[in-house]
Amino acid sequence: MFSHYLITRFNLKTPMWDVTKNNETLLTDEWLEHRLWLFENFCFPSVAAQVNKNFEWLIYFDVTTPEAYRKEVDRIIGNNKNVRIFYIEGMPAFYPEIQKHIAAEAAGSPYLITSMLDNDDCISRNYIDEVQKQFDKQDYMVIDLIKGYSLQIKPVIMLGKKEHIYNPFISLIEQNDNPMTVWSKGHNHWKKETRIKHMTGKRLWLSIIHEKNKVNEFDGYGNINWDDVKKEFIVSDAIDATIRREMLPFNQWRWTSFKNRLYVNWVLFNKLFKKSIGIYKLKK
Repeated sequence: MFSHYLITRFNLKTPMWDVTKNNETLLTDEWLEHRLWLFENFCFPSVAAQVNKNFEWLIYFDVTTPEAYRKEVDRIIGNNKNVRIFYIEGMPAFYPEIQKHIAAEAAGSPYLITSMLDNDDCISRNYIDEVQKQFDKQDYMVIDLIKGYSLQIKPVIMLGKKEHIYNPFISLIEQNDNPMTVWSKGHNHWKKETRIKHMTGKRLWLSIIHEKNKVNEFDGYGNINWDDVKKEFIVSDAIDATIRREMLPFNQWRWTSFKNRLYVNWVLFNKLFKKSIGIYKLKK
C-alpha cells in the first residue's frame, strides 16, 4: 500500500553551511570523524532498533568522502539490509537523487511516506511504527511529531523534555504520483502548509546537542530519569554508561530548566497562534 523512506543527509557540501555555531569549519576530516562518532553512538543504534522494520533508510554522503571514511561507514552499517548508502555531488544533487531512487524503487506503491532524520539525532524504537499508524490513504498530509527530548552531551550532560513544532523529525504522507517528499523544503518551512497533523502524544525523538551543532542550543526542561528514556531510545553501550555516570543532577540546573520550560512553551504557543490566525501562508 505504501513505501516508507527515512532520509538522512550526511556531509553534503553546500555554500550555505560552512561553519558550526562556534565558527569552526565544517566538512573537514575532524568534523566528519566527530559526526561518524555521533552517528555510530546515537543515530544508527536508534534506527537499527526500530520495532517496525517496514522502511528503507537512505543516507547520502558527498562523493568527495575519503575511502577511509567510506570503510568506516560500511563497518557501522554492517549487514543491516534496509540501509542504503549513496555518494553524490553535494547538496545540489540531494533532492534529485531522492526522487530518482523513489521513482525506480517505489513505482508499485500507491502511497509514499518520507521522514527526515539528522545524522546526529535519535528516534524512539517506535518512531517508524507511530508514523505509519497515521497513514489513512491521505492524498497529502504532513505529520509533525511535536514532543521529544533534548540531550546535551558537551560541556556537561543534561537531559530534558522538549516541544518543537515543525522540527527536523517531520514526515510526509502523499500519493505516489510525482511525489514531492519531505525533503522538498526545510523542516521549518512546513509551517506554511495547511495539510498538517500536529501529534502531541508520545515523545518520539531525542535531539542531541553538541559543540559542533550549526544552530541548536540546549533548551530541555524537567527532571527526567535516563532509565525511563533508555527504554525507548537505544544508544551505544558506551554512551549509556557515560550518561549514567556523568549526567548533571537536576537540582544543579533547576533554574535553567525553569527558564527553558517558559521559553519552549512560549515558542510553541507563539507558532501555533500565528498558524491559527493565518500569518503563515502556503505559497502555491
